[in-house]
Amino acid sequence: MTEQWVQVEGRRVRLSNLDKVLWPATGTTKGEMLQYYTQVAPVLLRQLADRPVTRVRYPDGVAADRFFEKNVPAGTPRWVRHHWLPASPGDDDGTVLDLPVLDSLPALVWATNLGAIELHTPQWRVGPRGGVRAPDRLVVDLDPGPGAGLVGCAKAAHLIAERLADDGLTEVVPVTSGGKGMQLYATLDGSRAATAVHAYARDLARELASAHPDLLVATQKKTSRPGKVLLDWSQNHPAKTTITPYAMRGREHPTVAAPRTWDEVGPDLDQLTWEQVLARLDHVGDLMP
Repeated sequence: MTEQWVQVEGRRVRLSNLDKVLWPATGTTKGEMLQYYTQVAPVLLRQLADRPVTRVRYPDGVAADRFFEKNVPAGTPRWVRHHWLPASPGDDDGTVLDLPVLDSLPALVWATNLGAIELHTPQWRVGPRGGVRAPDRLVVDLDPGPGAGLVGCAKAAHLIAERLADDGLTEVVPVTSGGKGMQLYATLDGSRAATAVHAYARDLARELASAHPDLLVATQKKTSRPGKVLLDWSQNHPAKTTITPYAMRGREHPTVAAPRTWDEVGPDLDQLTWEQVLARLDHVGDLMP
């Protein structure tokens, strides 16, 4: 193992194996991943702020085994912020987790150096003294079945945005997931409890699937999926997380969960790589609220 210690905003952070190839299809290395996360940090940290982060770690790259990590691991630096929080906020089973909040560039570099390619966050934030706030966003995950693709997701996205606007949710940002589909994020004012938001998302998905049965489904049953887009409302449950906008994905190519303009959401929509996302930031800026 090759390692070095660097100063990141006054914190001493260990880096290791920067030349390790994490994406064999493109030869993209761990060092390049760290370069991306460092450059995108100004906008990514806004999305990570006060949200506990579930990391998906790929120690030997995307072609090898991965694992999900919620608790802070042994050896975590003392300066990494973390909170004991319920595993399923709102439930009374008593299970708690020691969850990190990556609220600074040193913490972000520390986590990604451990092979945390994907950073997943809930729709709620941690309060100033710990605890769980009401959700400040609603997310609808669009998961295309066989034959639907991003073209189907784009059609679905416009239908959903129009329906959300009917309920006064006009600040909606489309995000291509870096995987197969995309997400829609609607800004909330924090006045509704997580259970109410979860129920609203469920009812909205079922209503839209009923109104557009040739395009949309609201059930996970695989037999109903070919040629259609699943409106996955479940990620609004307080125990669930979603890939964070601007985070990388552990797919064959180094793609990113990328915020998009509504003008882009059409038949030519595609997933974006980390290089494309960095280039776009210079031209379109940060599209997330």
